[in-house]
Amino acid sequence: MSRMTAFSSPLLLGFDDIERLLDRVSKTSADGYPPYNIERIVPPGGEVQDAGAEEGAGPTRIRITLAVAGFSPRDLDISVEENELVIRGRQTEEQGREFLHRGIAARQFQRTFVLADGMRVTGADLKDGLLAIDLERPEPVKTVRKIQIVSRD
Repeated sequence: MSRMTAFSSPLLLGFDDIERLLDRVSKTSADGYPPYNIERIVPPGGEVQDAGAEEGAGPTRIRITLAVAGFSPRDLDISVEENELVIRGRQTEEQGREFLHRGIAARQFQRTFVLADGMRVTGADLKDGLLAIDLERPEPVKTVRKIQIVSRD
């Protein structure tokens, strides 16, 4: 028996990748660690751009902020693999320490965000236990292309 999805419509051609992407996102770990925020960055003196911003409004800037207290820059790795932003954190146990109580565990994590085509990471900053990753989506270029009709009599 075949599976019916929203992308099974005969009017949606070539959206197989999006269907696979949605499947992958839905299987992403539900672990809430580390907590994060995603915000739209408004340029100084600018207005908030909405998803349907007018042409000429400039690129959309987004910041992902993760709470990574206890991690140093050498404990963190940020990479873009295909269209996924992957943030990994790995703390190492310090040898020779004897804990009377251990309430803060040395923990590792991997957090993945799927990026739209054209999104690019512009920088990352670690300050006061918060890792801020800035992204930019260039303004889409609208194109119209005429298709020549060939008559075959």
